[in-house]
Amino acid sequence: MKLQLPGKKTRYWQVFWLCLLAAAALFAPHCLVDAVAGGGYFHYAGDFNDQQINFYQYANSFIKQGGSFSWATDLGSGFVNSYSFYLLGSPFFWLTLLVPARFMPWMLVPLLCLKIALAGGGGYLWARRWVRDEDWSMLAGCLYAFSGFTVYNIFFNHFLDVVALFPYMLAALDDAVIDGRKGRFPFWVAVNLLNNYFFFAGQAVFLIIYFFCMLAGHAYKIGPRKFALLAGETLLGCAMGCVLLLPAGLSLLQNPRTIDPFNGMGYLVYGKAQQYGAIFYSAFLMPDAPYFKDMFSEGILKHTSMTAYLPVVGIAGGLAFCRGRRSHPFTYILKVCVVCAFVPILNSLFYALNSSYYARWYYMPVLVLCGATASLLARPHLARRELPRAWGLTLAVTLSAAAFGLVPYTDDDGVTTLGVTEEPARFWAILGVSVLGLVIFGVLWHFFRDRQRWPTVLLAAVLVFSFVYGSVHLSLTKYAQWDTDNDLIAETYDSVQEVKEALPDDAFYRIDAYGAHNNLGLWFDKSCLQFFNSTVAPSIMEFYPEVGVKRDVNSKPEVQNYALRGLLSVRYTLVAKDADSNWQGEGMDGWDLVGSTSAYQIYENKNWVPMGFAQQYYVTADQLDQVGEDSRAQVLLRAVLLDEDQIAAYGDLLQPIPDDGLTNCTQDTYAEDCTACRAEAVENFTATRTGFTAETDYDTDRLVFFSVPYDDGFTAAINGESAKIEKVDNGLMALRVPAGQTSITCTYHTPGLRTGTIISLAALAVYGAYLVVLKKRKCL
Repeated sequence: MKLQLPGKKTRYWQVFWLCLLAAAALFAPHCLVDAVAGGGYFHYAGDFNDQQINFYQYANSFIKQGGSFSWATDLGSGFVNSYSFYLLGSPFFWLTLLVPARFMPWMLVPLLCLKIALAGGGGYLWARRWVRDEDWSMLAGCLYAFSGFTVYNIFFNHFLDVVALFPYMLAALDDAVIDGRKGRFPFWVAVNLLNNYFFFAGQAVFLIIYFFCMLAGHAYKIGPRKFALLAGETLLGCAMGCVLLLPAGLSLLQNPRTIDPFNGMGYLVYGKAQQYGAIFYSAFLMPDAPYFKDMFSEGILKHTSMTAYLPVVGIAGGLAFCRGRRSHPFTYILKVCVVCAFVPILNSLFYALNSSYYARWYYMPVLVLCGATASLLARPHLARRELPRAWGLTLAVTLSAAAFGLVPYTDDDGVTTLGVTEEPARFWAILGVSVLGLVIFGVLWHFFRDRQRWPTVLLAAVLVFSFVYGSVHLSLTKYAQWDTDNDLIAETYDSVQEVKEALPDDAFYRIDAYGAHNNLGLWFDKSCLQFFNSTVAPSIMEFYPEVGVKRDVNSKPEVQNYALRGLLSVRYTLVAKDADSNWQGEGMDGWDLVGSTSAYQIYENKNWVPMGFAQQYYVTADQLDQVGEDSRAQVLLRAVLLDEDQIAAYGDLLQPIPDDGLTNCTQDTYAEDCTACRAEAVENFTATRTGFTAETDYDTDRLVFFSVPYDDGFTAAINGESAKIEKVDNGLMALRVPAGQTSITCTYHTPGLRTGTIISLAALAVYGAYLVVLKKRKCL
């Protein structure tokens, strides 16, 4: 096997510009629609609208202002841990700091185009070693850039950062092992780790699979000395990327979403048989919208990134390659990955053995699939022998999906219809486009396979078809939610100034939202109860379930949990104007209409409790467990939840809650409870970008409660002297405050960030010295 790189001049920039222009063409019509009918910049659906747009805008502004604690993130969370998964380590995000924050929504499409272009270039760089033909290597890069995984994950945006950067790390690994080129691999390890620690865990697993399959296929030959050097470069790269990994790891260890182990048969088989069908067909059909279930209705199918589709060529080239080159490393890699996809415990290896199902590692075997397809086509004799049969099989399997739209189905009312798909028109469109791609491939193979321009023709077909199927996918995803999201800009970007002018700035308070879009707090720089981010302070996820609120990827307290609004210092609710009648129908007492903007009716909470108030009673966990979840917030207004050690420490300040304090939880008594809390409120509370300050003047020592998420990163000082912060109410904070005039300062420092920074800087210094040595020895 010839493993040397082709001697021809690289075509990297040709691939880059082709992918960039094709991506720009793909987005252009939808940007035009948004400019004309949507009110401004490109918006898409789901996570893209609710997270990606406002995360980029908010993080851009936050970093430029400086700070460590983000009050606009749910109930308040450390900034680094909340956003390092989404964007904080991404080189693409840091590039956007050149742009003012208010322009960030317009930057996402150019960024997406850049990511797709870099993905194509990286795929080409990796593939050219193995394909050995520049024309076909270009095809491999473009297939990777416009694979179903890439197009599907536009929905998540920051996933494409990983797709773009991974091929460069894989190419650097090949350079290090095969050519002995030192110094590049640590850099790309560090970049990928910094970019996204979650995906890097899966990349580490894949690199191990890749490495041993390359050894098994005799593509890699490595002795102890070279292996030790490679291991050292790997550790050096990990150390350089440690700056965000360490604080994120410390936070994730406390996050209940990361602790979700398998049990029994769950290790070996999926809970729903249809999961297997969905995994199987994910390589044959173009992807559906991320939030739809179509062919299969049972199993974990939404938002999983389950697609291994390649435009035009489909999986035919990969099947033909694996049949014709049975002992090739690519064949081993693809077969191992297929097994991993179908076995739950192996699939979860890419997610630290978490039992939550995702297929967000597919981009790595997809890259190998692109390389295998191009390598096959670069070998005409092998392609003539194997490809026709593989193409026929691929077409047959793809057509077999039509059965899901044709089988008879009788519902509970005895009505019989054809098909078991959720939306037949959408299903037939997806199937039709998928079949069309294969037919185009078959026709082009028949007429052009023996012509000199065959690679160019197929590359052009892939790019044009990527526009077609990509447009279908974007349309299915975007316009299916048009009625929901066509007011997105009006309720967010366009409302910022109006809302800020309508809401007073006389004290700290939280807001709530009703019938509106997620994460409004990021736009208005206010802590908001409706919040969508899965990496907030772990104590938030601990607190909410105890008061009857499900907290997984977002916070969405029901409006009927009225006492929670008082406990959490909610002063205003922004009600979208088209939802105002529904709000009125909720029958909520204690809210007055006090203002209006173009998009919102603003209601003020008459029972608002300022942040920070002293408690008179305490309640035990056993007592609180006897109270219904929907009444617990009101009980916590009356008494702070303490454990046995805390009761022993603060028993001189608090009394046990009376028996009637655990009952009689009504809206009338709620108003009385809020009045009592306001009477015991601190004199002044100020939120800062590093925590908060407060002033008190009590007659006696008091235990003061703050609805601030407890975090190990907080330190407190009262009148300049260190004070202990207590974790109360299953995740919130309290401090013992002495009598008289006091000044409280709570400061947040991201746990692990300082240590991680020191490790990364030290490793960077070592890396610099390493490069100097390599340059002197001419080993770079």
